[in-house]
Amino acid sequence: MHNPPLSLYVHLPWCVRKCPYCDFNSHALKGELLAADYIRALIADLESDLPLVWGRVVNSVYFGGGTPSLFAAGLIDQFLSAARARLDLSPAAEVTLEANPGTIEHDSFAAYAQAGINRVSLGVQSFDDGALKRLGRIHSGEEVESCLQSLHASGIDNFNIDLMYALPGQNIEQARDDVRRAITAAPAHISYYQLTLEPNTAFAATPPALPDEDLAWQIQETGLEMLETAGFLQYEISAFARDDRQCRHNMNYWTYGDFLATGAGAHGKITTMADGCVTRYAKHRHPRRYMQGLHNGGWLAKSQTLAEDELVFEFFLNQLRLKQGFSVDDFCARTGLQWRTVETRVRQAVDKGLLEVRDRQVAPTRLGWKFVNDIQQMFLP
Repeated sequence: MHNPPLSLYVHLPWCVRKCPYCDFNSHALKGELLAADYIRALIADLESDLPLVWGRVVNSVYFGGGTPSLFAAGLIDQFLSAARARLDLSPAAEVTLEANPGTIEHDSFAAYAQAGINRVSLGVQSFDDGALKRLGRIHSGEEVESCLQSLHASGIDNFNIDLMYALPGQNIEQARDDVRRAITAAPAHISYYQLTLEPNTAFAATPPALPDEDLAWQIQETGLEMLETAGFLQYEISAFARDDRQCRHNMNYWTYGDFLATGAGAHGKITTMADGCVTRYAKHRHPRRYMQGLHNGGWLAKSQTLAEDELVFEFFLNQLRLKQGFSVDDFCARTGLQWRTVETRVRQAVDKGLLEVRDRQVAPTRLGWKFVNDIQQMFLP
């Protein structure tokens, strides 16, 4: 077993308005944003976790939400300065900020770049005003274009566009136009994924009329073809990159790396080399409860050391999202388990034509890539 790469996730939970499809730990902003207090809480929370990762290099930082761009660049800078003082943050670290086109009112992208942000993930979802309205988004297509111009002017050329398809009332021409406009914006990365109705969301309670399965499939296949033609290589189920600009932070999740978790509701994973244990933990979800940690130090909501069958499932759940698959040696190094633990189930997937094993490298076949969920279920505890 070896120490896997290490990342830092920072959760900033507030947004202007909760989207009806969103099942993330996000909270509509009511009243004043307690941004300075929250940054102090993040730093104190991070401080409490330092014994988990003494001496380890942090390769990426990801500010997720919510809408992190509600926080001023100066506060982002304050947190990153504190993190550098406490952690061995690689000089080449990828530092990502999630942003929404309608909420870049605090600072320009140039200010965020000055603060240390070198990658932006922009929650566009669609360029069509009607689709945006039906999705409950607060921005317009015009604001998206303006935001993209600002992003290019900032000098941050490593940015992602989040794009949804199979939206309420969407036809194939509208979906094609979304992909075309996303490609024209010249991002380094596009996340292209189907709208799903998640439990405990407004859309789950009152489902909108979505394209049927046949139309959703046509939209998906058309979008994939357009992205491939434009030079975006699919390296994960919903992730497409050009010029080797894969998201390093997400790649660390998918290759079963370790990550510190800071912020309300943030989830972390740490491997302890002394005993070979892998621990999952989570911070208190509600911002108000989380920020009480400034007074009582009680950041942690739960912590669990993973059993063998849970390690197996988590490893395959993440690694099989990647087209490249993984090596047998990766499995042993990241889980501490012997290959024989899973060899029978892998062979069953190979016999079904879903996986292939070549030179100790395991990857989904073309058929398996269409049925990744089915393969993952074969490794359930």
